[in-house]
Amino acid sequence: MALFIPVFLICYLVKHKSLGFVFVSFLLFSFLGDMSLSFFTNETFIKVSSILYFLSYLYLIAIIIPKFKLLDVKKLIGVYLLGVFIINIFFLYTLYSVLQVIIPDKTEVLLFGLKNLSLIVLAFVSFGVYLNTQSRQSILFLVAVIFIAFSTILNYVNLYYLYHWSFEMLYRVLYGIGLYFIFKYVIADNKSKKNILEIKKAFYSDNKIISA
Repeated sequence: MALFIPVFLICYLVKHKSLGFVFVSFLLFSFLGDMSLSFFTNETFIKVSSILYFLSYLYLIAIIIPKFKLLDVKKLIGVYLLGVFIINIFFLYTLYSVLQVIIPDKTEVLLFGLKNLSLIVLAFVSFGVYLNTQSRQSILFLVAVIFIAFSTILNYVNLYYLYHWSFEMLYRVLYGIGLYFIFKYVIADNKSKKNILEIKKAFYSDNKIISA
């Protein structure tokens, strides 16, 4: 897993030379989370990786949140999103309560809750942006979040329920696909911003010609 981000990053930098601070921060914390198993024992690894992935999800939220225009959301879509969000919070609370009984380490359970709460917020915001805009960028980002969410669920199955090598392999594959779509989103978003800038420059140039 630790190879995913370096490989994708090298491929990205071959054609695209710029990286935003928020995107770099997401990559950094995700990479450290991927690497943490190499430096910590199993119990410590779960806590450290939870903190690192929690921070990486926060930066993913920071990437997509500017596109989430709450005032532009239609009432029906808003009610639907709120319902989905409440249902997910309820499931998280139920699972959190179960883990409090199973896992004696309260810190691990707390970090589990924070990590998954940030993932729910990320999915909620990305889904809201998709429903409101239905742009190519929003689809790419939503697909990335879905793959990351499913990989996280499979990882929990391995950790707390039943370990199997096929779950481990599938968890890593889904995570890699999620990262791939994140990079695709950043490329598409950069192209969109570049096109907007070119249109604005052309518009200002035409206005200057007309004024002259």
